[in-house]
Amino acid sequence: MRLFNKEKRIKYLAFNDIWFMIAGIILLSFVTDFLFSRGSFTRLPFIEATINWSVSLMFSIANWSIIRSILIALRKRYPGLKDNKKRIPLFFLSIVVTVMTVDFTGNMILGYVFDNSYNNPLRIKLIIPIILISTMTMAIYEAIFYYVRLKQSIREEEQAKRAIVQAQLDTLRNQAQPHFFFNTLNTLRDIIDQNTREEAKEFVNRLSEVYRFILESGNANLIALHEELNFAKAYIHIQQERFGDNLKVQWNVSESAKEQLIIPMSLQLLLENAVKHNVISKAKPLIVSVDVVKGQLVVSNKIQHKSTQLPTTKLGLKNIESRYQLISDKQVTITKDDGYFRVKLPLLNVVDQKHSYADTHH
Repeated sequence: MRLFNKEKRIKYLAFNDIWFMIAGIILLSFVTDFLFSRGSFTRLPFIEATINWSVSLMFSIANWSIIRSILIALRKRYPGLKDNKKRIPLFFLSIVVTVMTVDFTGNMILGYVFDNSYNNPLRIKLIIPIILISTMTMAIYEAIFYYVRLKQSIREEEQAKRAIVQAQLDTLRNQAQPHFFFNTLNTLRDIIDQNTREEAKEFVNRLSEVYRFILESGNANLIALHEELNFAKAYIHIQQERFGDNLKVQWNVSESAKEQLIIPMSLQLLLENAVKHNVISKAKPLIVSVDVVKGQLVVSNKIQHKSTQLPTTKLGLKNIESRYQLISDKQVTITKDDGYFRVKLPLLNVVDQKHSYADTHH
């Protein structure tokens, strides 16, 4: 029975209404007693008043139980919001019919049992307040039902948004990894052409360490800065196998900043970008500075254009910007001034994440 089955009650009423039903029936019984008996407890002896009130209680239980069952049946038959125009008028009509039927049937039974007439010419006028009170009570059921459904709808919409954001982040993250793989293969080809076999083997060994980091970072969308620094330093170590002392990185990052969060592979992509697009030679060594300034990781280098510019899709920078836009309202800043190229990556905390991203993993 739905009355005693908690799961059924929650399914069709959106909440466990057992206490609401008990309190409502008792309240309705006192209202009924006041309307039809002018308040038994105020003018009759306690036992007689209790008997009178018990009759009102029976009427209230019958009305509430029948109307509640009709409510559940209509919700099963017309579950959608688009069905409200059918369901609500039918429900109101059911309340009117139920109250009048219960009153008529109850009075016939009482008349038969007590051999007395309980019909009153003014009874129809007294039934109207019962209909109104029953309608208002059932309106509370409707209000709670739609409030719960609204919360559920909002929650489902947020979950859908998070799923979309996560899918976009996964796509961007997976885009960054092949980009890195492609460039490191080109570097390996140059090392094989220019260096000994042992040096090429050492490069491959170090490259495997870098890829171990990529695998261990898994599906993370944010990692601690100290982890990204370790990855970036491993990448630079690999590049220094190729360029030697002609490539230098100045690391100026405080210990306190290292616990803040950053997009995985973002620093490495910026370093890779600098190596790819600038002259690196003994005459023109490339010096890249990595600093933390006002809550931002600033990566800068002097622009040293190659005589033959390599074609670029700016995939690395676009990838970083897109991932930051999905996760946070803080923006990546890219500038070219005074002969220097600078990129500022916001360092994030948990509170900096967008609401639609807050529950995705990191």
